[in-house]
Amino acid sequence: MAFMDTPPYPSGAQWTISHGDQEAVVVEVGGGLRTWRAGGVDWVDGYAPEEICVGAAGHVLAPWPNRIRDGQYEFGGQTHQVALTEPETHTALHGLVRWLPWRLVDASDSALTCECTLYAQPGYPWSLRLRNTWSLTDEGLVGEHTVTNLSGEPAPFGFSIHPYLQVPGVPVDDLRLHVPADTRLMSDSRLLPVAAVAVEGTEYDFTTPRRIGEMQLDTAFTGVSRDEEGGSAVTVTGPDGRGVRLWADSAFGWWQVFTGDTLPGERRRRSVAVEPMTCPPDAFRSGRDVIVLEPAQTWRATWRLSPISA
Repeated sequence: MAFMDTPPYPSGAQWTISHGDQEAVVVEVGGGLRTWRAGGVDWVDGYAPEEICVGAAGHVLAPWPNRIRDGQYEFGGQTHQVALTEPETHTALHGLVRWLPWRLVDASDSALTCECTLYAQPGYPWSLRLRNTWSLTDEGLVGEHTVTNLSGEPAPFGFSIHPYLQVPGVPVDDLRLHVPADTRLMSDSRLLPVAAVAVEGTEYDFTTPRRIGEMQLDTAFTGVSRDEEGGSAVTVTGPDGRGVRLWADSAFGWWQVFTGDTLPGERRRRSVAVEPMTCPPDAFRSGRDVIVLEPAQTWRATWRLSPISA
């Protein structure tokens, strides 16, 4: 387990783990993944320690992923209003823990666990304890997450992780994408869902791996095809077949794919955000697949990144 003894970075402490030819850096601010390298290749498009995280790269998204329309929702007979963190769409984006400090609670050379408490606040009056365990194994990078309701009342909850996957030197247009899902959400100009439609026979059908080309995606997919473990996997590969596979367990029934078209500068369309989600955008308003955590209940989920060789 290696530590950087340096002046404070925007993302706080930098916690490094390694295993074989793999290395990953997890950060204090947000408890998320800043980098992951395997076989000498950076398969995750992260950010430098001196940078403020751009585009939620590697962030943990809780207690909801994606957007809440107007930041307002009803639960338990009460109306709640959270801050509008994406003013241009008048929405509340990606939950409440992205910029919170997490504390290291356990570490070894190849694994670490960090934890934070989200305290009750206006708009989300429930307290949660969130814990991330990051480990490097022969299969790749594994993220294990638990969330416990510390409140005396049931709490609405959703979760996602937001890594950007890349094949260095290959632009998004030339990447091949596989998303094992038969349905997508159509969105309005605020990127909020308006309808669910089948992908078969449309340009959004990635059930067979194919080149992304000029498509601009910021799209939620569902109706996933599950494997024998109950999970599903999205792959991103280059023309030579090398790439990366993101597998997520049965806790995740949704995939968000974002081709980075609105990111600034050289980050634009350099990589693809592939986000396993427990619920769709605006779920706190629609109620679709929202998890209700009972008092003292703990939710668990696991996902994994693995390199794909040519």
